[in-house]
Amino acid sequence: MLVVMEKGTSEEKIQAAVNAIEKRGYTARPIPGGDRVSIGILHNKGSVDATHFLGLDGVKEVIPVTKPYKLVSREFKQENTHIKVGDAVFGNGSFPVVAGPCAVESEEQVMSIAKSIKEAGAKLFRGGAFKPRTSPYSFQGLGKQGLKFLAKVREETGLPVVTEVMDVENFDLVEEYADVVQIGTRNMQNFSLLRRAGKSKRPVILKRGMSAMLQEWLMAAEYIMEEGNSNVILCERGVRTFVRHSRNTLDLSVVPAVKKESHLPIIVDPSHAAGVRDQVIPLAYASAALGADGVMIEVHNHPEDALSDGAQSLYPHQFFAAMEKMNAIHAIVGK
Repeated sequence: MLVVMEKGTSEEKIQAAVNAIEKRGYTARPIPGGDRVSIGILHNKGSVDATHFLGLDGVKEVIPVTKPYKLVSREFKQENTHIKVGDAVFGNGSFPVVAGPCAVESEEQVMSIAKSIKEAGAKLFRGGAFKPRTSPYSFQGLGKQGLKFLAKVREETGLPVVTEVMDVENFDLVEEYADVVQIGTRNMQNFSLLRRAGKSKRPVILKRGMSAMLQEWLMAAEYIMEEGNSNVILCERGVRTFVRHSRNTLDLSVVPAVKKESHLPIIVDPSHAAGVRDQVIPLAYASAALGADGVMIEVHNHPEDALSDGAQSLYPHQFFAAMEKMNAIHAIVGK
């Protein structure tokens, strides 16, 4: 349930409403809006009697929330959430691009790629220091040394860095170095990891699970938000189907579906969906045309020698050309 306060209601009246909600054994979560504050009622085991709160001073209306996900829902917050990272803002109608290699391999590698993508107009640098791989014999990442290389990228280029966290044990370490923490597709329903992300002060990119339905994905985001972290960016990266012409099937229809259901920004990762280089660029164009809140694209200076996912990584010159066209498409239809 959502308790909507009158426009311009004082902090004292808002706190009085919070106290009244908590007195009845519920959790009250104030949600600042564009011109008024709403208070979400959480952890109710059954229906909530709206009459308990309608008479409170400053309360405009009480609205039932029908979705199983509360804080994530557009019913709870109608305005789009804006998440600022460096010079980028996700969710405000702009189209920031996150780019970089699948895996951090060396300082020389990440610095070369970072300078290329910044020149092309990317706003954030991505790179994996810890790599969850299908095979235990594949390159697993450089770990802490990789995080140090990412910090060097930020120091020398000014680009905020995004990297994946794989488990609760390494969360503190990743959080120390990263500007944005990514939870990958294999961990979308790792609930202890989601709760730890909810306690973080860093924005979180939450990738959709390989076979996750929209509701499951949004409920995973709810775990993060319920712990107090409202800076969640959803990322569509393709779902597993029966096709063989690409690694996964990019579900672009989920972008407008998310925007209808949730106020959270949603970006698209065409690289992991396609798995092959020649499909990445047209899928990125489609994402720009669809109104996504950004894209995440893999770029490598020598993809033929990459230790991870070289086949889907763009060469820097390809990325530069793609950026120009993506921005042109977004300028026409993105807003």
